[in-house]
Amino acid sequence: MSTGSPATGGFGALLHGLRRSAGLTQEELAHAAGVSVRALSYMERGRSRGPQRRTVQALAAALRLDAAGARQLEDAASLGRSRPVTGLADEPGTDPESAPATGPTAHHTLALPRDLSDFTARGPALDRLRALAEELDPARPPVAVVCGQPGLGKTAFAVHAAHTLAPHFPDGQFALDLRGMDAQPVAPRDALGRLLHASGIPEGAVPAGTEDRAGLLRSVLRDRRVLLLLDNAATEDQVRPLLPGHGPALTLVTSRHALSGLEAVHSVELALLRREEAVELLTRIVGPERVRREEQAARDLAELCGHLPLAVRIAAQRLASRPEEHIAKLVTELAAHEGRLDALRAGSLEVRAAFALSYRQLDEDTRTVFRRAALASGPDAGPETLALLAGLPPHRATRAARDLTDAGLLQPHPTTDRYRFHDLLRLFATEQLAEEDRPADLTAAHTRTDTWMLRRAAAAARLFSTDPGGDHDGPDSGGSEHGPGRTGRADDPDPASAPSEHAPAHAWLEAERAQWLTALHRAHAAGRHRQVLDTAEAMHWFSDRTSHWEEWTEVFGLGVGAARALGSGRDEAVHLNYLAWAHSTCRHDHTTALATAQAALAVARAAADRLQTGWAFYYAAIALIGLDRAEEATTHLHRAAGSLAGQTDTHSRLAELSTLNTLGRHLRRTGHADQALAVHRRSEALCGGDFPARSDEARGITLSRLHRTEEARATLSAAHQALVRLNHPRQLEAATHLLLLDEVGGAGGDGGVGGVDVQGTAAEHTPRQ
Repeated sequence: MSTGSPATGGFGALLHGLRRSAGLTQEELAHAAGVSVRALSYMERGRSRGPQRRTVQALAAALRLDAAGARQLEDAASLGRSRPVTGLADEPGTDPESAPATGPTAHHTLALPRDLSDFTARGPALDRLRALAEELDPARPPVAVVCGQPGLGKTAFAVHAAHTLAPHFPDGQFALDLRGMDAQPVAPRDALGRLLHASGIPEGAVPAGTEDRAGLLRSVLRDRRVLLLLDNAATEDQVRPLLPGHGPALTLVTSRHALSGLEAVHSVELALLRREEAVELLTRIVGPERVRREEQAARDLAELCGHLPLAVRIAAQRLASRPEEHIAKLVTELAAHEGRLDALRAGSLEVRAAFALSYRQLDEDTRTVFRRAALASGPDAGPETLALLAGLPPHRATRAARDLTDAGLLQPHPTTDRYRFHDLLRLFATEQLAEEDRPADLTAAHTRTDTWMLRRAAAAARLFSTDPGGDHDGPDSGGSEHGPGRTGRADDPDPASAPSEHAPAHAWLEAERAQWLTALHRAHAAGRHRQVLDTAEAMHWFSDRTSHWEEWTEVFGLGVGAARALGSGRDEAVHLNYLAWAHSTCRHDHTTALATAQAALAVARAAADRLQTGWAFYYAAIALIGLDRAEEATTHLHRAAGSLAGQTDTHSRLAELSTLNTLGRHLRRTGHADQALAVHRRSEALCGGDFPARSDEARGITLSRLHRTEEARATLSAAHQALVRLNHPRQLEAATHLLLLDEVGGAGGDGGVGGVDVQGTAAEHTPRQ
């Protein structure tokens, strides 16, 4: 870079001459002294006339000056510094010789606050600011906005950064509290007046108007390497007039708001501490020996503080003031949710007060959304949930949620339109609920939200129905076996926003799983049994897609309870069978599955329902296979087939076909190949009728086990095409059978697909009704 000519006199000329005499380049001296090349260039050119004492000392050491030479260099630098109008020596405990200089004619009333000796972590964020200082372009002086939720230590970080970067800004560092959380934040005009006065402009020379003051500040800072720390900003409009236009300045702005409307800034969004960083902060405050004695308690304390720096500091300072108290004692106190915010208090430091400052700044809608969001189930909530709980139109609730994220009171999901609380903020929101909302309002919020959620969940789940009982070509026209087919969107509480295809429906049901499942439990507790039963029934085919969800035992268990409350034996048998499937397939609890299937058998027999009787025998057999009770499983599969035989409805014929396929497979695996072959021939005879796609798949499997490979291939291919068209979950199973058929060419074996035993498919292990 071009260094320009050295100053013609004073500190700059002296420094230039000393460097040349030492035979050092600017780069070499800058590296040795720990300053930037640009800062050194400014000093030599006279743009930085009075660097602070510690910078001069570093330069003298790098130049290897003797005591007289170092004193001469310091005397030259001191001539470029103004005398403080109010020196730091007036402040108790401050050493004026070691205090940071604030540049020519500067007031020390805006000196940097004290740095924290126990400051911990934030290395990457500090590196980003250091890069801004080292690569500073005077044509575009950088502005960095440090933001994040309350309690993250934004001010502590900015102050630490300012002290760390001070050598890069020998003309001064100014810190100004803009009081953004006060009822009346500092007006831009007043802030400009204080900055100008601190920069050496006499009060009588400060213009009256805000724009004139802003222009004068930009002129004053044009040639000075200064660092401005504008702490606790309220809005973009408060900050804009205070920013330098040109010149070698760096501005740090801290705010509880993102200030996303501020142009051309670098955002430094602080995150929560990692667990090891939180423990390190605790260690620096209470001492390593104390933490070493109770390492697990220290980790637990960090977790209970939510890794929030303010909370960790408060807890640590409480412990530091009580040297005999065990960390585990405070952990026990904090573990009580209802008293955690009370415990996180040390003198004037209080987590609750930090949160309350931000909460009081919100408008009525936004405060309501914040409080009611604490009623949501699960780790996060979508915009529909927030709107329903708050009783607001969606657009107003969405705007409030965005305001809350901007204020750091809600955390947005990085990829989806969902929001979550920090644990301590959820506790604070729950406190505000108790103080500001009537019980009747909260009951109404739950009822409104639950009703909407269950309607949307049932409508979305019905999109996956592939019921064979209706004439349908796609999932939208299918229904459950309990009634005529219904489309999902027609039953949705808001058809305009309802998912109409499988992918968005699945995504919604997954994202809102905790919310609609909690709603189902509350509906059951409130005695809304028909709603519970209809919702559980709607989930039947969707559960095939998500057999890894252990919650299906809850869903179908509630369905059983609702059927019993309604006095419907047939529905009770249906949902007991669903529940037996869930225990076997989702939880791998075959003992409970067997007991549930036996209960389904008793109810189905009492209701004279042969279809459910067959399924009960079937699910009992599946559980017995899981328990390695092979002979009993064979008996139950024969009984299932017998119960289903001779029925003419499509449901019963498909159930019989699934049972025979599973029976043949089970016989083959237990060494009864001849009996398996006879069962597969019964399956072929049953497949002779006009069946939908799923029976073609079963018939193809049967034909493959009878070694009729070409017929099996044609049938499976047709079944696969139909299942793909329906987007049915068993399309992968049909494709797998086709692939294996092609690989082995249908040769050999004892009844498997081309002699290969296909395992793990849904239909063969646990076909659904």
